[in-house]
Amino acid sequence: MNRVIIILILTAGLLAACQEDTRSPLEVRLYNADKDAVGTATFKEQQDMVTVQIKVEGLDQGFHGVHIHEYPKCEGPDFQTAGNHLNPEGNEHGLMHPDGSHLGDMPNLEVEADGTADVEFELPGATLMDGKNSLLKEDGTSIVIHQSQDDGISQPGGNSGARVVCGIISLDEAENVQEPTDPTETDTKTKKEEE
Repeated sequence: MNRVIIILILTAGLLAACQEDTRSPLEVRLYNADKDAVGTATFKEQQDMVTVQIKVEGLDQGFHGVHIHEYPKCEGPDFQTAGNHLNPEGNEHGLMHPDGSHLGDMPNLEVEADGTADVEFELPGATLMDGKNSLLKEDGTSIVIHQSQDDGISQPGGNSGARVVCGIISLDEAENVQEPTDPTETDTKTKKEEE
């Protein structure tokens, strides 16, 4: 009997380790309203949190609200299909709100004069594993970058303006990510085919 219990515990541990390997790190491609790839968000499982490394280009200089939204949908041009901020606890919006914040609330993204940003944020309490606070719950969620700065307290979304960049956070999407083609290679192949 003890052997069976030990085998079950070892099997469960092995399955959990395999799940973590397939879910973390998880790279998500980011798209603008014109469906151009403008960057990536890489999610990594950590102790009691998920870290998010955002690398993006083509945005206006300044601060931009960035949040995890409840649905794995990024239909342009306004990305409203992503739904509201991920909020499994039913909290108020904003990292500065005295009654807590949405699970999907993050600090503002600061974009440099050249239109790029390369930052890492933390999502305390979030996970890439199974559970109520999973970013991969059901079919997944999405990450959205807004046009303006999130004021950190206004309801329901911090007055952060239009949704300008979106990426789907899901295992299916991560498995189907393809590297963008190099237009110069396509031109070279076309020229060789014409000869």
